[in-house]
Amino acid sequence: MKLKVYTADGSSSSEKEFALPAFEGDKGVAALRQVVLAHQANARQGNASTKTRAEVAGSGKKLFRQKGSGTARQGSRRVPHQRHGGIAHGPKPRDFSQKINRKMKDLAFSRALFERATEGGLSVIEAIEVKEAKTKLFNQVLTAVLPTRGKVLIVDDQFENNAALAARNIEGVSLSEAGNLSTLDVVRYRHIIVSAKGIETIIARANGAKGGES
Repeated sequence: MKLKVYTADGSSSSEKEFALPAFEGDKGVAALRQVVLAHQANARQGNASTKTRAEVAGSGKKLFRQKGSGTARQGSRRVPHQRHGGIAHGPKPRDFSQKINRKMKDLAFSRALFERATEGGLSVIEAIEVKEAKTKLFNQVLTAVLPTRGKVLIVDDQFENNAALAARNIEGVSLSEAGNLSTLDVVRYRHIIVSAKGIETIIARANGAKGGES
C-alpha cells in the first residue's frame, strides 16, 4: 500500500510502498468493533453506587395508621417512592472489563491500520525532530504536513526530547510510541503522522499478527 512520505521539515513529499496488511470485504470488521468496545469497557471504573431501601437511613416505623387517613397506605419511609427513600434497581459497583484474545486483538489492529491508510489518514515523516524545544517550530512542521487538521496523533519509535517538549502544548495533538499504539488510538484519530522508524515497528507488529505471532 502506498503512503505519503514527508521530509523532516514537511516541505516536500513522495509516495512509497509499504507492506501494510490488506483486507477484502468485511474481514476483521467485527473483531475491530469488539476490541474497541473492550478498550472502552476496560477504561470504566465501575464504582457507581446507590443505596437500596435496606441501606438508606430512615425510620422503619409505619408513617401513619393503616386505615382512616384518606390517603394511600404507607409502611415505611425508606421505600423508593418516598423522598430520601432507597433507589430501586440502581447501579452497584461492578467489573466492566472484557477479555479479548490475542488473535482478535491482532486482527483488529491490522484492520484499523488498513482502514486508516485507505482513507488517507496515515502519513509518514522521515523523522520527528526540531532543533529547539519550541512549540512554534513543531507547529510549522505540522502545518506543512497537514494544512487543515483536527485531532492528530504523532507516532514515533522513541521521541526525541525536544520534539516531545515542543508538541505537548499544541491543542489537538497527542503523542504515542509505536510499541504502545492501540487499536483504539488508530480508530479515534482521523490523522496519524508516523516517523520512518515508527512505521517499521507498526508494520512488524501488523505482519506478525497476520502470521499468528504477537
